[in-house]
Formats: sequence, C-alpha cells, structure tokens
Amino acid sequence: MNDKWSAAEQLALTLIEGGLQRMSARTLTVFLFTDQESVTAGEIAERLDASAGSVSGAIKSLLAVGLIERLPAPGSRREHYRLRDDAWATLFTGQNTVIEAMLQAAAAGIAATESGAPAHRRLTQMHAFYEFLLGEIPGLLHRWHQQAG
Repeated sequence: MNDKWSAAEQLALTLIEGGLQRMSARTLTVFLFTDQESVTAGEIAERLDASAGSVSGAIKSLLAVGLIERLPAPGSRREHYRLRDDAWATLFTGQNTVIEAMLQAAAAGIAATESGAPAHRRLTQMHAFYEFLLGEIPGLLHRWHQQAG
C-alpha cells in the first residue's frame, strides 16, 4: 500500500474514532484522496474491496449530511459523485439542528427543575453555551468564506 492510501486509512480510523460509521469514513477518504474529479459507487467499492450495498449506504449517508454531491454524467449509466467544494461548511451548518435540539432539551430541563437547584444551574449553563454557539456560527462561516475566498 502506498503512502497516500496508508494516510487515507489512518484518516478513516480517526473519523471512526470521532463517531463516523466505518464504511462512511472509508468512503469519505476515497473522495478526499482520489485524483479523479468524480467517482462512481463501483469505483469506491473496488478501491475499498467492499460490497456494493455497504458503499451504497455510505454514499447515501454522505449525501444526506451534504459532504458529497451527485453529478450529471451524460453518456454514462452510472452515477458519479464528488466531494462538495463547501463540504466542511455545509457539514458544520447542518449541525445547527443538533444545536437546536440541545437547546430545546436544556430548556425543557430548566422548566422541569427548581430555580437555584444544582440541576437547574447546570441546565441553564448548557442552554447558555448552545445559545452562544448557535449565535457564533453565522459570523464564523462568514469569516471562513472570506478566508477561503
């Protein structure tokens, strides 16, 4: 195995440790490390020595979170995919639903606990943190887009 694909496997392990499903992590590394503009599911399966079904599931997962996109491929019977140019900002923006859910859960906990109680204080701090984080995302993404140019 050459250094490039060894690095890809190491990145996949890091992504798995970070919570990504194994096949989604391995599939994502194909998109990151390929020299091709786009790849097909068959090419990914071949590269990873994986089943078509597991690659299909990983592709659906990566499409759903906005990391990859489907491309038109005139003259080809196979669907082509590529990593989105704005993949990381899109992924981060998609986390807003998670932050919103955390805010709602904290608010429900605050309403269910007695003011001044330790649980109430902890839940209030949780709510304040996620409220702050949600408020910072637009500016953070704006600065990123300015820097990325």
